[in-house]
Amino acid sequence: MKQVAALAGVGTKTVSRVVNGEPRVAPETAERVWDAVRALDYHVDMRAGSLRRADGRTRTVGLLVSSVNNPFAGEIHRGVEDVARARGVAVLTASLHEEPEREVRAVEDFISRRLDGIILASTSTDMSYLSTAVTQGMQMVFIDRRPLGVSVDSVTSDNRQAAARATGQLIGRGHRRIAFLGERSSIRTAAERHLGFMDAYGEAGIPTGEAVVVFGLGSAAEAQRALGELLDRREPPTAVFASQNLITIGALHALHARGLQHAIALIGFDDLELADLLVPGVTVIRQESQQLGRVAAERMFRQLDDGPLPPEQIIVPTAYIERGSGEIRAPG
Repeated sequence: MKQVAALAGVGTKTVSRVVNGEPRVAPETAERVWDAVRALDYHVDMRAGSLRRADGRTRTVGLLVSSVNNPFAGEIHRGVEDVARARGVAVLTASLHEEPEREVRAVEDFISRRLDGIILASTSTDMSYLSTAVTQGMQMVFIDRRPLGVSVDSVTSDNRQAAARATGQLIGRGHRRIAFLGERSSIRTAAERHLGFMDAYGEAGIPTGEAVVVFGLGSAAEAQRALGELLDRREPPTAVFASQNLITIGALHALHARGLQHAIALIGFDDLELADLLVPGVTVIRQESQQLGRVAAERMFRQLDDGPLPPEQIIVPTAYIERGSGEIRAPG
């Protein structure tokens, strides 16, 4: 920093104000400092800076998602990073792979690194391990899935309402034997979407026994096998509600392998790349995943800037997109 200051012809405090984005520096002075920073390839020591700053911030936040391989998680990351980057904050991301033990280790690791906050898509049903961290002031925002047993912010989609609407669309086209394909029932989003699925049956006055429910699907391959077995039954389902994007991909493989894509209706939760180019196009409930990430990050920074605020449950609306597969009518 002293070398940067000497080259720019300013004091070290001015260099500190410029690289930390603080006010009260003339634009021409700031330009000279940045020219010196680039010329000397100077990098700010964030760890040392956090020790000097009164707020003790490290200018890093953590993001824990189901899997970085999932496009939905990637879009959430983009939304979080857009907000964080605008503030000069780095985002550290890790995958949980729907493993509660992995989640506990990842959260503990992030806490030990003194991150400013954590945005978490939890896969655990027991949140007691977070109690100490929350009590000690670690800022947390749950994303995609609401927390159980801890009082913190959450940002989610309207899972139950969206699932009920989609299932109602299938029922309105004459379907009664509708297959619900879901992840583990302990995953909060899977449970909420199943409740919405059942809500639609209740609202239509149809016995829920006519529905076919399969939980525990963790991949496209598992979903393909599960739907294939249902299609081999004497009375197969006439429609499918796939409650997650990878499950939708597996369902598509099962239907196309049997040439049934024009005969059995399909609605998926989460949009898919190229879904509009298939024949028929795939009808989906599209989550605004980048918006989820942006809202979660903005909420976290508001907590960091303004101090502890009462926890909020923020719901981001989804969009129902008709493309053809969900509009197939029941036979007869």
